[in-house]
Amino acid sequence: MKGKLKFALWVGVLFAGVVIVIVAIALLLASGLPQDEQDVLQRILEQRAPLLVYAALILLFACGGVISRLFRNYMTAASALAEQTRTALNANPEHRIVADGGPELDELAAAIDRLRDAYCHQRLDLDAKIAESGSRLEEERNRLSALMSELSQGVLLCNAEGRILLYNEQARALFGQAAASGSQHSLVGLGRSVFGLIDRDQVAHALDKIQYNLDRESRFPVTKFLATASAGCLLKVQLAPFLSAERRIAGMVLTLEDVTDTLGQEARRRSLLQALATRVRQPAANIRAAAENLVSSPEMSEQQRAQFAEIIAAESRGLSVTINDALREHADALKAGLSLEDMPVTDLIHVARRRVDTLLGLPTSLEKIDESLWIKVDSYAFAQVLASLAARLRDEYGVREIRFRAAGSGGFVELDLVWSGAIVASDALALWETQPMQLGAEHTPLTFRDVLERHGGEVWRQSHPQSHTSWFRFLLPLGEPASVRPRRSIPLDSRPEYYDFDLFKNADAARGLAEQRLSDINYTVFDTETTGLEPSAGDEIISIGAVRIVNGRLLKQEVYEQLINPKRSVPRDSVRIHGIKNADLLDQPALGEVLPAFHRFCEDTVLVAHNAAFDMRFLELKEAATGVRFSQPVLDTLLLAALAHPSLKDHGLEAVAERLGLSVIGRHTALGDALVTGDIFLKLLPLLAERGILTLGQALEASRETYYARLQY
Repeated sequence: MKGKLKFALWVGVLFAGVVIVIVAIALLLASGLPQDEQDVLQRILEQRAPLLVYAALILLFACGGVISRLFRNYMTAASALAEQTRTALNANPEHRIVADGGPELDELAAAIDRLRDAYCHQRLDLDAKIAESGSRLEEERNRLSALMSELSQGVLLCNAEGRILLYNEQARALFGQAAASGSQHSLVGLGRSVFGLIDRDQVAHALDKIQYNLDRESRFPVTKFLATASAGCLLKVQLAPFLSAERRIAGMVLTLEDVTDTLGQEARRRSLLQALATRVRQPAANIRAAAENLVSSPEMSEQQRAQFAEIIAAESRGLSVTINDALREHADALKAGLSLEDMPVTDLIHVARRRVDTLLGLPTSLEKIDESLWIKVDSYAFAQVLASLAARLRDEYGVREIRFRAAGSGGFVELDLVWSGAIVASDALALWETQPMQLGAEHTPLTFRDVLERHGGEVWRQSHPQSHTSWFRFLLPLGEPASVRPRRSIPLDSRPEYYDFDLFKNADAARGLAEQRLSDINYTVFDTETTGLEPSAGDEIISIGAVRIVNGRLLKQEVYEQLINPKRSVPRDSVRIHGIKNADLLDQPALGEVLPAFHRFCEDTVLVAHNAAFDMRFLELKEAATGVRFSQPVLDTLLLAALAHPSLKDHGLEAVAERLGLSVIGRHTALGDALVTGDIFLKLLPLLAERGILTLGQALEASRETYYARLQY
């Protein structure tokens, strides 16, 4: 029951009780009087009716005063005492318990304070023991961090849903920055989805290959592929699974290497080969002509023979110099093939069949396959080639089944895509080779010819008229079978644990976001600084600061901070508050450039702010101009503090922080306020849980009922 309703009810009960007692006494006295005296008394009461009404009002106010005093000294004071006790127990152990009520509550407050002191001493002892027992773990953690930082490769560790559990600085650098605004904010972060960095289809394809190898009981399945980072560089990705006890994929480790320069060297290698072919052709022709003359003219004079021998020697020396110079100049460019991986041809056919079956619904089967063959291939790109050809055959020639076969041929693998019945035009393949591949909704600018040139392969059409069978034959380079290196088997129980990767357990829940516990959700806590306090009157955002909360931790290393040019002057009164001057904003990007990057920083999280209605109104007014809409749920620490401490009046940022034992640093800077708000939010969670507010839906619903939810801007 709400406080005002309870107060009115108590006043009504007291007033009614007093009136009933007075009326009962009056009736008892009147009942013993003679009839004529009763008539006189009735006339007196009728004449004094207004006076009786005034007396009733005075009595009502007296009852209100008595109940108000009782409420203030006992009921409201007891509620405030309970709130302070919960704060000391769950948020700020140093909070002093003070009772603002009757003397009995003062004694109770003193007793609670003594209990709080005893609790603090026990907690300090427990913290000391935890710190002592955790020192070795911290040492191992620092050792792992140092080792990770020394790696030349980027490392990402993800759970089965693709949420990042661990990363190093190399990974942050490889994936570059949020280029939308030119700001320096990484797209890599704990709890973020790896699919925002690497194409989901590529990762799914790699996991499909690994799962296939696991089903075949391969002990150490690993796969490689190429990915394009946001900064435009080309990454070589090696993906290894993290296995559960049932040998299912529980997570994945991705190591990343920038091969942009290496593939540039591949292009230079091709230029080298072309240049060598041009420069070698003439000397080789001269040597051949001289040698043929020597062989065909045995009667040649010694002088002529010596001239031809000199020609051969001179051209040979020149040819040797040409080759040596080219090799010395382009030695690094000869390192090729890093975009390809060695894999069994059966694995390549398996992933191609999966794509054809899943995306096209086209039945596939196998003919003769040499299972000992290994092939050097970019499996993702080449599976696209095979599936796209199958789609062409189905859509343009009505083919209803595809078959695969493979055999060795010298240093190559002959891989055939076979069908029956339909006769494909002789020029169809030449046309398809030059067109970008398309498979359902999947599009790629690559053509068949691009992929074949990357592999150094060829393709042509063959047919067998008697059996009405045709096939496309791909000639691809042989790969080298992987040598199985013996590894020492480590018992599961003895594996050292350097981190408690709680995000392994916090998989994306199938239930709705509103039903998730507040402690299980990822948040972005943000704040803005503005030119003024009236967003609807033309005031603009000049600074945004944000920090992320993942798995109940404030990640102070993963922040967003950006000044913004408002395209208008900043009033002096506002400068005195936040200290941001017009000169500080001249070279900064406009809000339309910043919001897309900030939106990406916030994606897949719930927003948190103090007095969020103010900040969200600015963002809402910019939706039409920028096309950026923040549609995720929003929690307001102003409203949550009012829920946690309903008996207290001041819920400003400084007051709530002081109440929870937090220091306010960097006040009136966007990032500083966001960090304080994040600390406040984490301190409020256990206080809300005490009041039965456990899920996001409950927090949103309870927030709407508070008085402060009526604020509008």
